[in-house]
Amino acid sequence: MDGVITSGNGTAAGAGGAKGAIATGAEPAPAAAARPDPEVPSKARRRRFTAEYKLRILREAERCTTSGAIGALLRGEGLYSSHLTSWRQQQAKALQPRRRGRKPQTNPLRARVAQLERENARLQRELEKAEIIIDVQKKMARLLGKDEPSGSSS
Repeated sequence: MDGVITSGNGTAAGAGGAKGAIATGAEPAPAAAARPDPEVPSKARRRRFTAEYKLRILREAERCTTSGAIGALLRGEGLYSSHLTSWRQQQAKALQPRRRGRKPQTNPLRARVAQLERENARLQRELEKAEIIIDVQKKMARLLGKDEPSGSSS
């Protein structure tokens, strides 16, 4: 079998090789590029809803009065009940008046300073109590005729 190439299925292909290509079923596939890729993208894209769409869905949900009507609306639109919840919160937040101007600068040490001021005030009160007790003890010692506290007896 000089010059004869045997293909995978056992048929012989000559020097042209065209018969072997046809016999194996290998064809150039220009149509394969036209087919969409069935592969799922690695990162899903979030859906974005316009403000008009959100308002329309909220109004339709408010008009639903029968049992299961909101569920049917959500299924028809491909939404979840959490969408309605968050959109209602966004709507309520948008209706609240906004404060104008710059936001006040928050000092990160403000909480620590307040804590230390409270502790300082507590310690000042304890010191005042201790000083009152010491003054009373001195006065009692003078009344009883003891000028020094008796630490040792002779």
